[in-house]
Amino acid sequence: MKTIMPKATEIDRKWFVIDLKGAVIGRAAVKIADILRGKNKPLFSPHVDCGDNVIVINARHATVTGRKPTEKKYYRYTGYPGGLRIRTFNQMAEKHPTRMVESAVRGMIPHTRLGRKVFKKLHVYPDDNHPHQAQKPQPVKIS
Repeated sequence: MKTIMPKATEIDRKWFVIDLKGAVIGRAAVKIADILRGKNKPLFSPHVDCGDNVIVINARHATVTGRKPTEKKYYRYTGYPGGLRIRTFNQMAEKHPTRMVESAVRGMIPHTRLGRKVFKKLHVYPDDNHPHQAQKPQPVKIS
């Protein structure tokens, strides 16, 4: 028996679309991260980018459970003294709904050069309109 090591040129990349209307962000982020890394494929290798492109629509309508809408905080630092900016989930949902999903997925992929390359294949949109119709994305059901 031989162990097959996939090469970056041999990987067949597909496009998937995930609708977050009424979905829980954390549960959806797990599925999105697995597809981005390629863990859903039989030829997964942790040191090669085997993943597919993911389009996330309706990020504005994603939810969280429990008291997170008022207690979950997103931190951003401007780089200047006293420049810490803190927003709650509800504030982020109003101003930057795509950043909530990006933040959740970014925390679930490796924090390395490979992780930064994988993260570039994520495309998040607040509504159901996206410019990737030509790629013929396949829908993925989030349960």
